[in-house]
Amino acid sequence: MRESLKTKFSTRQYMLSEDFEIYYYSDRCVKKIENHTHSYCEFYLFLEGKVSMVIEGEPISLKKGDVVVIPPGVFHYARVEEPKETYSRFVFWVGSSYLKSLIDQSLSYGYLVRQATENKKYRFHNDVIAFHGIQSKVFRLIEELHSERFGKEEQVTICVRDLLLILNRLGSETENPKRRREGESLYQNLLWYIEEHLGEELSLEKLASVFFLSKYHIAHVFKENTGVSVCQYILKKRLLACKEAMAGEENLTQLCRRLGFQDYSCFYRAFRREFGMSPREYRETMQRTE
Repeated sequence: MRESLKTKFSTRQYMLSEDFEIYYYSDRCVKKIENHTHSYCEFYLFLEGKVSMVIEGEPISLKKGDVVVIPPGVFHYARVEEPKETYSRFVFWVGSSYLKSLIDQSLSYGYLVRQATENKKYRFHNDVIAFHGIQSKVFRLIEELHSERFGKEEQVTICVRDLLLILNRLGSETENPKRRREGESLYQNLLWYIEEHLGEELSLEKLASVFFLSKYHIAHVFKENTGVSVCQYILKKRLLACKEAMAGEENLTQLCRRLGFQDYSCFYRAFRREFGMSPREYRETMQRTE
């Protein structure tokens, strides 16, 4: 990732700014942070490592794509399970008064905080494509903060609002999948259909017949929204689904066919290219660490 945008880790747990602060940390052997609370809201975006977030005494194991929301006054700390592994995350602190001023303008800015405060729902998971979009907005904000370009303050304000809005939007869509499907855009319905039919045929021709549109239009809409082709997205989704399913004892050939691969050799090549090891090697690694 963008090395120049990393911040040296600090154990400081108070804000220097009244409005917001954002940091990109990636390191090993992190100094332990004791159980604590904030007077502000924390949005914690997990990238990699073996880490649990302990909230009000309850540990939550994290995986890439997780967004953890910590409202003011909630006790928490990150517990690093494997200190020798690289531990990467974004930490986004938002002052209570600043967040309230945004929520006064639109309740959309406060969805995640309401879920955390009222329902004790602290973690919201995003798939690889959605989380990539979040990362892009984080880096855009950090880059703008480091710049001296004309209109910097106005652009930073736009970036902060944009990031907060996408976090709340994705959180809402994760919690309310049925509502998301009704009356949503073609792109969002494509994502839903692919998720629900991952083990079936998902060619452009098939999607075109389902949505009564040309395959060229579908390909254009998908690439415009995600930056990757339909085929690339489906491949990544299937590989991730296979990777998660390997925790069980299902035969690898049956597993990959169940999740949409036509034969094991295609699955083997794609898996090795994506993760740097064969499916069997990955399963053996999982079994050794259990």
